[in-house]
Amino acid sequence: MPAARSRISRIAVAAPAAAALVLGTLAFASPALADTTAGDPSAAKELAGSHPDWATPQADAGAVPAGTPATARVYLASQDPQGLAAYAQAVSDQNSPDYGKFLSTDEAKARFGTSAAQVKAVTQWLTSAGLTISATNAHYLQVSGTTDELTRALGAQFRNYRTADGTHKAPATDAVVPAAVAADVDGVEGLADTVQKASSNAVSQATADAEAQAQAAGTNQPDADPAKTPKTLPTTPTCTDGKYGSKTATGAPAGYEKNEPFAPCSYVPSQLRKAYGVTDAKVTGKGATVAIVDAYGLGTMQADADKFSAAHGDQPFAPGQYKEVLTPDQWTHQADCGDWSGEEALDVEMVHGMAPDANVVYVGANSCEDPDLNAALSNIVDNHLADIVSNSYGEIMHGKSGDLDPAVIAADNQVFQLGATEGITFMASAGDCGDNSPGAAATGVNCQADTNQAQTQWPSSSPWITAVGGTALELKDKSGAYGHEVNMGDQRSVLSADGKSWTPAPGQAPFYFGGGGGVVKGEAQPWYQKGVVPDSISTVAADGTKSATPQRATPDVAMSGDLVAATLVGFTPAGGAYSEGGYGGTSVSSPEFAGIMADAIQARGGRPIGFANPDLYDRYNTRAFHDVNDSAVHTKRGNVVDLGMVGGALKVRLYKIGADYGLSATKGYDTATGLGSPAKGFFKSFTIKHGNAGGSADADDQGDDNAQG
Repeated sequence: MPAARSRISRIAVAAPAAAALVLGTLAFASPALADTTAGDPSAAKELAGSHPDWATPQADAGAVPAGTPATARVYLASQDPQGLAAYAQAVSDQNSPDYGKFLSTDEAKARFGTSAAQVKAVTQWLTSAGLTISATNAHYLQVSGTTDELTRALGAQFRNYRTADGTHKAPATDAVVPAAVAADVDGVEGLADTVQKASSNAVSQATADAEAQAQAAGTNQPDADPAKTPKTLPTTPTCTDGKYGSKTATGAPAGYEKNEPFAPCSYVPSQLRKAYGVTDAKVTGKGATVAIVDAYGLGTMQADADKFSAAHGDQPFAPGQYKEVLTPDQWTHQADCGDWSGEEALDVEMVHGMAPDANVVYVGANSCEDPDLNAALSNIVDNHLADIVSNSYGEIMHGKSGDLDPAVIAADNQVFQLGATEGITFMASAGDCGDNSPGAAATGVNCQADTNQAQTQWPSSSPWITAVGGTALELKDKSGAYGHEVNMGDQRSVLSADGKSWTPAPGQAPFYFGGGGGVVKGEAQPWYQKGVVPDSISTVAADGTKSATPQRATPDVAMSGDLVAATLVGFTPAGGAYSEGGYGGTSVSSPEFAGIMADAIQARGGRPIGFANPDLYDRYNTRAFHDVNDSAVHTKRGNVVDLGMVGGALKVRLYKIGADYGLSATKGYDTATGLGSPAKGFFKSFTIKHGNAGGSADADDQGDDNAQG
């Protein structure tokens, strides 16, 4: 069935009570959401994609018995969807007279929400078919009943289909919304009884290594026998605590280069602040509020974050600076969704680390399933809980068992657009599986095995969100001075049992971990990418499909997230004790950039930025960004990770960084690192100049200093 999202993750919050106004549809919708009523409001609307690809005649297992229980979520449309899209663009575009003229929550609902008349019409349509409205908020009506009643409402018959994980029911054809309410319905989610969910893109070094060893079971990759290995290799965990590459792994066999170094010790927030210009800019995120969306909630989160901060020279949260929005009595699907505590700790500690004075609101979804994550996002917008929202989760859009439900895409884009009108910045991790192709998924440790093509992830594919990719950051010194960056991509080998070689041999090691990106198939190029993303990139989708017109490219920006040059995280797992360890993934990069944007809000005098991409692309090829270019970096790519003695064996690994799968960082915009990573000029570019509330990358900011140095 449609696969889960990688744990760059979303949130769920208690849905507000039934509201008279409901928020609307989205622009830039995928072709799968094609509205057959376009230009003809009297026509019925076919919900293209509501009949899943896996429901084929060959897999047909017969009709669904009469009276079979069923539920669905009906997403409601805006009273002015074109106006919503237009205003979301206008307030985000420095060339528009409406730039920065954000609406209050009430104003946004009044102008672009679903009207009471629309809600009434949709309710009457559903109940007249025999369905019961079981829950509602400003964005949807949840219905329950039987498949017969859904057929009465939507026309499609339901049948059973054989799949790889059992028999599932689904519409035999695409559902159709009748003409009377076609303009009032944005989509219907849940018609097929499969589950679409997100999973975290946070990966600990220890967990990833264990998973890779499990994958390699039976392929002659035992850990080294300490009695046979060179005595010069440490038997305790060892890393480079200072300039990248400065501590040679003496005693390790030859790898990619001579005298390969130990990998960097996991970075702490003070080093990352220094590397990306936060320290020199003297900004702390004061006055900004960042929301973090994940699933569930960790009971010790604030205490853990405070302990982590104190241990690494930072201030703990001040009273009232950290808040949580949780409804644990409504949590579901914990077994399916897994443990999100590491993700939550990473996100909270990263935002606080990059913007120590920003307020942080953790919004824990009731599960990792798409409807719950959308509910959490909606809650943030409906109540304007934050200026910036970080989402460290994702899921592939095309799988062997079907595509992502178009209703999910529509509902998410609606929330992002509405947030733009209110001045809310959304960002999402771009993924940890390179180009997400089957080749990458075959050996990657944070991939979705269900993928059937090279592709991008959702929600980072949305043109209304800032997609954050990953890099491998190299520091000049222990304080965190910026050195270089290459694409986030790792290959992994294991020290042989006799300690004399690496398995697989360098040059033959498979893909292990890497940042996501690519061109989104079927998604038109948004206005802000024109003139920046070349046609040679934008007209070729991730899977190689060529387009006559440019399409959306991801990521937009990138930051440190590599699993070798990892980030330190501390938390208390359920039933365990507080501990710290290295984490990687674009789950690092998204909250990292969220903190950067909180700092940028402070730099521009506390004015919110809103949808950030137009402002970011306006700064292309300026000193606001490091242009990450793999070929311009000549430091060693091989890194030795010495985990010390574990279970009587010496665990030593060789990694090659800058080796993403299907993606690379080149001069200018690229689909591994986007525009690049924030440089020292980033915050200066957001300061208010000459009455320009947005700040700008002025001509004096142009030049070669944006290159790595």
